[in-house]
Amino acid sequence: MSSARHALSPLLVALSVCSLMAAPAARAEPGVVYDMGGKFDKSFNEAAYNGMEKYKKDTGKGYVDFEIANESQREQAMRRMAQKGVSPIIGVGFSQASAIEKTAKEFPKLQFGIIDMVVKAPNVESVVFKEQEGSFLVGMIAALSSKTGKVGFIGGMDIPLIRKFQCGYEQGARYANPKVEVTGNMTGTTPAAWGDPTRGGELAKAQFAKGVDVIFAAAGGTGIGVYQAAKDAGKYAIGVDSNQNHLHPGTMLTSMVKRVDVAVLNLSQKTTPGITVLGLKEGGVDYAMDTHNAKLIGADLKKKVDAAKADIIAGKIKVADYMADNACKY
Repeated sequence: MSSARHALSPLLVALSVCSLMAAPAARAEPGVVYDMGGKFDKSFNEAAYNGMEKYKKDTGKGYVDFEIANESQREQAMRRMAQKGVSPIIGVGFSQASAIEKTAKEFPKLQFGIIDMVVKAPNVESVVFKEQEGSFLVGMIAALSSKTGKVGFIGGMDIPLIRKFQCGYEQGARYANPKVEVTGNMTGTTPAAWGDPTRGGELAKAQFAKGVDVIFAAAGGTGIGVYQAAKDAGKYAIGVDSNQNHLHPGTMLTSMVKRVDVAVLNLSQKTTPGITVLGLKEGGVDYAMDTHNAKLIGADLKKKVDAAKADIIAGKIKVADYMADNACKY
């Protein structure tokens, strides 16, 4: 993810990282390193930021955070935090895996956490989500709300994790309407794909021109362009990670909520080395309902989706995981 906000000069970047060095020694507070796109991306990173803010509110304690401007800063920022005793150190996003692995090995007495990737180390807790389950539900909502029988998906960086969202979405759409047509696009193949709302808008307009009338965007800050295009075209959009229903009331059909905020809050309070998996059953993913979309999703639609949700939790509906099952391979 990238944005103009992060186009810092080399000097300012150096000063930002060095500020971590100037911190008091032996910190007894957690730290978080956000991924590309910044902590105010209204999506994935911002959910992590909200989790840290809740930690501060609940405990009255502070925390350290850092917004990277380029990929090379991940490991550098973590090492600076570790040198000052910050613990646990939380990496937000799968791209933090290498930096977490190296730093955790170098500082075995400190605790670390990572979101969306597994790092096998005795002092690291890895938190992953069953994105396919929440995506299944919003896929149902999309198909049952579409007037054209055509729904769309726009992903950010083309990686297996985002294909996991797409796979679940397609399964849910076809569960609700076996004849539905699903169109999918990825924004790009580099981290810049997370912060390109202009490109997101272009992809959305192209899908709308083909008859799509609902688009689910799993694209970080790029999704902002998708949502704006939906508003301009009088179509529906579905948000991701954070509850984005409020961005364009009347346009935002729902959001596939991924509780990164809860995961980060839990990690900041206590880390348990190993792998934590959060799905519908654990409250880790869901679809968002609030005053902004209550009129868009009627009682009948909600009843159908909630029934499917209960069946997924009970194991009656099996949602294929793109990263583990031989399904939805593109």
